[in-house]
Amino acid sequence: MTAIPVKETHLSVAECLADLAVEVLIDEADLSPKPGLVDRRGNGAHDDLHLGLMHSSALSLWPAFKEMAEAASEHAQINQSLRETLGRIGREAEVEMLRVTGGVNTHRGAIWALGLLCAAAALDGQALSAGSVTYRAARIAMLNDPAMPITPASHGAQVCSTYGLPGAREQAQLGFPAIIQHALPQLLRSRSAQAGEQNARLDALLAIMSQLTDTCVLYRAGLTGLDCMQSGARAILEAGGCASLDGRRLLRDLDNDMLRLRASPGGAADLLAATLFLDRLAPALHAPIGSV
Repeated sequence: MTAIPVKETHLSVAECLADLAVEVLIDEADLSPKPGLVDRRGNGAHDDLHLGLMHSSALSLWPAFKEMAEAASEHAQINQSLRETLGRIGREAEVEMLRVTGGVNTHRGAIWALGLLCAAAALDGQALSAGSVTYRAARIAMLNDPAMPITPASHGAQVCSTYGLPGAREQAQLGFPAIIQHALPQLLRSRSAQAGEQNARLDALLAIMSQLTDTCVLYRAGLTGLDCMQSGARAILEAGGCASLDGRRLLRDLDNDMLRLRASPGGAADLLAATLFLDRLAPALHAPIGSV
């Protein structure tokens, strides 16, 4: 029997980064059971979202993530021109996302977070630690984009204005502390404790939820919903996380509470995807194509 020859595929760094960004968005969507969020069980607290739509949305963003990484490589430095280019690509990506989803906002926050991280990673392929990449992303986020719409059209912007609380923009400008200080350490702790990969990812999500001022929750359920999310997530982690029986029971309770409040922690979900991106970044770029 003669083996079928396989042509070796050589992907550019930008293509690898776009692949990884889409991969983590799909993995985040599939992760179950997530409190109030779309997952393999159902639509969570949403009437207009489902898992297939989340997958389609993620796949539609691949060209934009690639273009952002390419723009960063071409600029080769953090400056106003790069910031404006990334802003333009991000707005175009949002238009395409809304076209694919029929007008439903599935990944607006993820375009911002993962777009910044793709660009930051492409700027220096030799400095791919989570701290280095988020530092560069923060420097980009600190620059203003004059083409950004003045009217706070997004729900997140409206909530930030109403409650005077930080949102996705501030999270990025601070270097993603929810990821660096909470999600990644929890992910590694849960793995070290042999919790299993799915439980470790759920624990990382809960670590984000335990402290994030999630504007998606605030928009839907106000401060009551935010407190429910944060205190419920902390209780699960304190009980031993999602790999423990007590933690699993509390996870079910939190899910029921979020559904009752019609609150969905979409901001935390976006940051979980970004956490998985940073966790896999160095191995994904340094490993031979097809080995990860």
